[in-house]
Amino acid sequence: MVAALLIGFFIFAGLYADVLWFDQLGFQQVLFTQWGAGVALFAAGFFGMAIPVFVSIYLAYRFRPVYARPAAQLDRYQQVIEPLRRLAAIGIPIVVGLFAGVSAATRWQTALLYFNSTPTGETDPQFGLDISFYLFDLPFIHGVVGFASAIVLLAGLIGLATTYLYGAIRVAGREVRFAKAARVQLGITAAVYVALQAVSIWLDQYVTLSTAGTLITGASYTDVFAVIPGRQIVAGVAVIVALLFLFAAITGRWRFPVIGTALLIVVSLLIGSVAPWVVQRFTVAPSELSVERPYIQRNIDMTREAYGVADIEEVPYEATSETTPGALRQDAETTANIRILDPAVVSPTFGQLQRFKQYYTFNDTLDVDRYEVDGQTTDTVVAVRELNQAGLGDSQTWYNRTVVYTHGYGLVAAYGNQRSADGQPKFVESDIPTTGALGEFEPRVYFGENSPGYSIVGAPAGTDPIELDYPSNGGEGDSGIYTTFSGDAGPSLGNWFNKLIYALKFQSEQIFLSDAVNSESQILYDRDPRERVQKVAPYLTLDSDAYPTVVDGRLKWVVDGFTTSSSYPYSKVQSLGDAIADSYTPSPNFAIDDVNYIRNSVKATVDAYDGSVELYVWDENDPVILSWEKVFPTSLKPMSEMSGELMSHVRYPQDLFKVQRAILGTYHVTDAGSWYQADDAWRTPADPTAPATSDVLQPPYYLTMQVPGSDAPTYSLYSTYIPRQNNAGGQSVLTGYLAVDSDAGATAGERAEGYGKLRLLELPKDDTVPGPGQVQNTFNSNAQVATELNILERGGSEVVRGNLLTLPVGGGLLYVQPVYVQSSGETKLPLLRRVLVSFGDRVAFEDTLDSALDELFGGDSGADAGDTAVPNEGAEPGTGTDTGTDTGTDGGTETGGDGTAVSADLRQALADANQALQDRAAAYAENDLVAAAEADARLQAALEKAIAAGG
Repeated sequence: MVAALLIGFFIFAGLYADVLWFDQLGFQQVLFTQWGAGVALFAAGFFGMAIPVFVSIYLAYRFRPVYARPAAQLDRYQQVIEPLRRLAAIGIPIVVGLFAGVSAATRWQTALLYFNSTPTGETDPQFGLDISFYLFDLPFIHGVVGFASAIVLLAGLIGLATTYLYGAIRVAGREVRFAKAARVQLGITAAVYVALQAVSIWLDQYVTLSTAGTLITGASYTDVFAVIPGRQIVAGVAVIVALLFLFAAITGRWRFPVIGTALLIVVSLLIGSVAPWVVQRFTVAPSELSVERPYIQRNIDMTREAYGVADIEEVPYEATSETTPGALRQDAETTANIRILDPAVVSPTFGQLQRFKQYYTFNDTLDVDRYEVDGQTTDTVVAVRELNQAGLGDSQTWYNRTVVYTHGYGLVAAYGNQRSADGQPKFVESDIPTTGALGEFEPRVYFGENSPGYSIVGAPAGTDPIELDYPSNGGEGDSGIYTTFSGDAGPSLGNWFNKLIYALKFQSEQIFLSDAVNSESQILYDRDPRERVQKVAPYLTLDSDAYPTVVDGRLKWVVDGFTTSSSYPYSKVQSLGDAIADSYTPSPNFAIDDVNYIRNSVKATVDAYDGSVELYVWDENDPVILSWEKVFPTSLKPMSEMSGELMSHVRYPQDLFKVQRAILGTYHVTDAGSWYQADDAWRTPADPTAPATSDVLQPPYYLTMQVPGSDAPTYSLYSTYIPRQNNAGGQSVLTGYLAVDSDAGATAGERAEGYGKLRLLELPKDDTVPGPGQVQNTFNSNAQVATELNILERGGSEVVRGNLLTLPVGGGLLYVQPVYVQSSGETKLPLLRRVLVSFGDRVAFEDTLDSALDELFGGDSGADAGDTAVPNEGAEPGTGTDTGTDTGTDGGTETGGDGTAVSADLRQALADANQALQDRAAAYAENDLVAAAEADARLQAALEKAIAAGG
C-alpha cells in the first residue's frame, strides 16, 4: 500500500508540475484539451473493449449447457479454472481494456481533427470528394473500423474458448456440435466481424489515392479499372457472407456461411490479386505511358499542389561562361551583398573573440539574419552568447549551477560581407555589455538552445542579487556583475508544496532545503525554444533551426511550425527526415516521417528573457491549421497581430524549402510523358566542402540578391540542381537554380506580396555550366591556387574552405568561396584570408572579393562588393591588392624585370615571414590571441610579397 501511494504521488507530482508550467505560460487550455481528449478516448477504448469481452465471457458462461458432460481433459481444465472464474471474468476484460484504452488515447489528434475538420473546397480527381475527407475523415473512420474489428475478434475468440471449455461446443470425430446459445453468440459475432471487414474493404478503395505504387503515388490505371472495382465487389460479397452468418445463427445451418466464406476468399484472391496482375501484365505493360498518362498527370498536379509549388515561376536562363569587363555592373547590388562570412566556419572565431569566459558558448553553426544598419538592410551572421555550465570546471556545485549561473548574455552579430584587416569578422553588435547598431534591447538569455536543465531565479526586493549577469572588466577575485530576474517565466516555488513537487520532479532535495529558494523564486525548465513551442503546439512539426533576432527591444527566438499529412490524394510520399538532412542538419527523428502534404502554417516566437511563447497563424488558407484553430481557439493568434519589426525578421523556413527542392527535382517536369521517361530528373548536389565519403547534400543558403525574373534584390533562400543520374564521381553540370523570396516586409500584420515566391532558373540542356562539385574540383586542382594554399598551410596552419555560394549574375553563374586559415593546434581561430571566385572556366584567388572579381572580369567587374569596406583587408602598406600574380586562364605568372631587385625583395619577404612565424608561435604559447592574429596578418602580407618577388 505504501509503495502504491508513493507511486501515485510521483505520478501526481509530474501531472501537477505540468499544470503549473502550462498555466504560467498561458497555454493551460492546450494541456486540458489534450488531457480531456486523451481521457475520453481512453475511456472509449477501455469500455469499448472491456464491455464486449466481459459480455462475451458472461453470455458464454451464463448459457452454458448445465448438464453437458465435457470430455475428461476439459473437466480437468474446469477444475483448475473454476476457482479463478470470477477473477478471470473481470480481470481479462480489464487487462485488455487497459491496453485498448492506451492505444486509443494516442489517437487524440486524429479524433480532434475529425470532429473539427475544415473543408478545403478542392476535390480529388477520382471520386470527386473534398480533400478534407482524406485529410481528416478517412484516417479517423478507418481507425474506428480497425479498432472495432479488433474488439469483435478478441471478444469472439474469448467467447469461443469459454463456450468450448464449458461444453457448449463438442467435437465428435469430423462433426462439430454447437449448443443453441453458443451458436447464436458465435454466429452474431462472426456476422458483425465480417460486416466490419466489408466496411474496411470499402474504405480501402479510397486509400489507393494515397498509396505509393511502383510508378506513382495514387490510383493508377490498374487501380482504377481493377483494384477499386474489385474492392467494391469484395465488400459486397462480404456483406452477403455476414448475412449468411446471421442466417446460421438462427437456423444452425453452418454450411452456407462456410461456403460463403470460402467464396469470399476465392473472390478476394481472384479479384484482389489475379485481376490486377492480368490488367497490369496485358494492358498496362505493353503501353504503359499511353494508358498511365492521365494518372501520371494527376500525380504531377496534386503533388505540386500538396507541397505548395504549383505556382512556381520557371525562368529559362541562358547562362554564359564568357567574362567581359563591366559584366556585373547590372548586378552591383547583389555582388555588394555577397556573404563571405560562413556561419558554419566562424563559430570558433566568435568564441575566441566574444566568449570572454569559459562558461559562455556559441552554437557550432551560426544563423543568418538581416538588420538595417545606417539606413541600409544588411545580411548578418548572428549568434547568442549562451551559458555553458561545463565551463565551470570544479565549481559545478548545485548552488552555482542552479542559482548563480542561470543565463547567457547578449547577441553577437557580424556583417556577412565584411571583415577586419586581419581576417576577423567585423561586428555589428558585440561585447559585454552589449554595444552596437541594433539599439537597446534586453540582452539576458534565460531561454536558449543551450540553457541548463533547470534554474531557480528571483528574490524579494531589497535582497542582494546572486545571479551572475556578466563578468566585469577588471578587479581581482569576485569581479562579476550580478542581477535578480524580474520577469514571470516559471512556476513559483513560493510555498512548500511546490518546492516538494519540483524536488521530486528533478530528484533534488536542495530545491526543498536550500535557503536560496525563497518566496519570490521561480523555477525555469524546458527552456529550449523548439521544446517550448512543441509542448504548447504538439500538433506541429517544427523546423530544425530556431534562430535568434532582436525584435521590439527583446531578444527572441523564431521557430517555424509546419502542418503535415500523409493522406493527400495523388501526392508523392517522401521521408521528411531524408529531405531535410544535409551537411548542416543531421537526419532528424520525426514522430511522423512520411508526408505528402506540408504547409508553413505557424510562426512562433520565444522570448529569450521570460520564455513567453507566441503562436501566429501564417497560412490562413491551410485547412489543417484552421481545424486546429477550432480545437485551440485561444492559443493561436492571427498574423495581423505581428509587429512590423517581427515581420522584417521572419524568413522562409529552410526545412520547407528542402522538402520542396526534393520534390521539384522530379516534379519541375509538368508533362506526363517527359516525367515518365525521367529524361530531365534532377537532384541536389552533394556538399563540395564536406568529406568526399560523406555524400551529404549541400545546404541551401540565405543571400540578398536579385534573381533573374525578379524586379529588385531581396532576401532569398536558394539551392542548385544537377542531373539525377550522375553519381558522386560523375559529371555534375548545373541544370537548375531554385530560389524563394524570403523577405516578408516590415508592415505590421501584412505579409509582403512577393514573400514565398519560388523561381526556378532552368539552364540550357545543350550547354555545360559547371555545378558546385565541378567548381570545387577546379579550385582544388588549379596549380596557382594549390601553390598559394600550400603556402597558407605552412607554419602549423590549416586551410578551411567556406561555403561555396552560387549567384546568377553577369548573365551566368558566379561561384564565390571564402578561404579561412586557422591554427592546427588546440586553439582554433579561423580567419578569413582569401576569396576564391569562378565564372565559366576562369578562376581567381585574391585577398578581397573586389580584387578577385576585377581579376576575373579583366580589371573592370562593374561590381562593388561589400568586403571593400575595409581597405586592403590586411595588406601591408604599399602592397595594395595586387600581388603581382596573374591568375588568368593560362595560369602563368608575371615577375619583376630586375632579377637582383627581385632577389633582394624575396629575401626580405622571407625574413619578415620567418619573424612573423616566430612571433605567432610565441603569442599562441602565451595564449595571446590578439598578438597571434596580428602576427598572422604580417605573415600573410610577407608571403604575398614573397610570391610577387619570386614569381
